[in-house]
Amino acid sequence: MRAASKFRPRTKPPEERRDEIMKAARRLFLKQGVAPTTIEQITSGADVAKGTFYLYFSSKDDVLAALGDRFAQELLATMKAAIAEKANEDWKGKLAAWARAGVNGYLDSMRLHDIIFYGSRPRTRERLVDNIIIDHLCGLLQGGVDAGAWSIDGARFTAVFLFSGLHGIVDASHVTGKRVDRTRLAQRLEQLCFRAVGLLPR
Repeated sequence: MRAASKFRPRTKPPEERRDEIMKAARRLFLKQGVAPTTIEQITSGADVAKGTFYLYFSSKDDVLAALGDRFAQELLATMKAAIAEKANEDWKGKLAAWARAGVNGYLDSMRLHDIIFYGSRPRTRERLVDNIIIDHLCGLLQGGVDAGAWSIDGARFTAVFLFSGLHGIVDASHVTGKRVDRTRLAQRLEQLCFRAVGLLPR
């Protein structure tokens, strides 16, 4: 009679393995920065072979790009959740929710944001004017136009303007080194958003 064979653990799905590598890289980048972090440290942290890393990523920069995409997806999910709490016809409330969620989302993850987008890769204009957050805001603005809630000269143009404003005011408040009054910052951004679409401030 044969001895019972040992069961070997099943191979993890590619999505899960890739996620583990990204999480390990994120932990290390936050702890020690991008430049000092090696691929060996990332693979050790993810408990995978070095060759496995290259099945999913070509370099650390490739991991940073993937983390950047995930950052945008998570921020967008937060914005969508805040907007979803508003009534369908409350377009002003939806725009205010977008502004508040944007301010809080960036401030909550400012260090990770800076590591991902400013750490070692040069900033590109494409990412500043062509991303999923702008795409979603464009849809929100066009929805308000279609519903007669406001009138604007181009949903895409206005979305780029408002996203750039969001990014700029958060950066400006952060570099002062002073404690940021989130509520006040979000309120000021709300007012700018309202004016941009021709609405009176609250």
